[in-house]
Amino acid sequence: MGNLSTTSDDILACARSLIVAGGYNGFSYADIADVVGIRKASIHHHFPSKVDLVRTLVARYREEAEARMANVELHESDPLEQLRIYAGYWEACIADASAPFCICALLASELPVLPEEVGLEVRAHFRSLSAWLTSVLERGARHGQFQLMSTPRAEAEAFMATVHGAMLSARAYGDPKIFGVVTGSALERLRAPKIRP
Repeated sequence: MGNLSTTSDDILACARSLIVAGGYNGFSYADIADVVGIRKASIHHHFPSKVDLVRTLVARYREEAEARMANVELHESDPLEQLRIYAGYWEACIADASAPFCICALLASELPVLPEEVGLEVRAHFRSLSAWLTSVLERGARHGQFQLMSTPRAEAEAFMATVHGAMLSARAYGDPKIFGVVTGSALERLRAPKIRP
């Protein structure tokens, strides 16, 4: 039974990297079979269709993201640091090319042509991330750390869009450092000015 889990995980990991490289329509089961070293029939055994595969991948991706957010909450109570940790996670992933782009951001750009089941999972990821960012910004505003120009929800959406846009800029320029420049500026704009005595 352990082998089934490993093969399934290998298929999902391969699909994830192929989506980051070329989007939903940029790969087939034949591509996965070549990389993983299995027959296409074996992939169909684990995931009967591409929709099943990508829906499962995005659901798992969201669960992993939610676990990371919960871990941040557990180990860091400062809202500004929580946002820095979130941005820093992506900065590290982009710098070492381990996860150079959020798969849900990529798939969101393809929503008009994605199967509905996949689209539902992508939207669920965005809602989950937005809810967490909103709660962080609400706490930070309450404690005087953030100076919000709009509602915490609107600011959360803007910050999330900034992070995803910074991923695009880093990719477009071929320069991972761009990500930190863009997100660092966004964090500075959120931070409330220090009151001098």
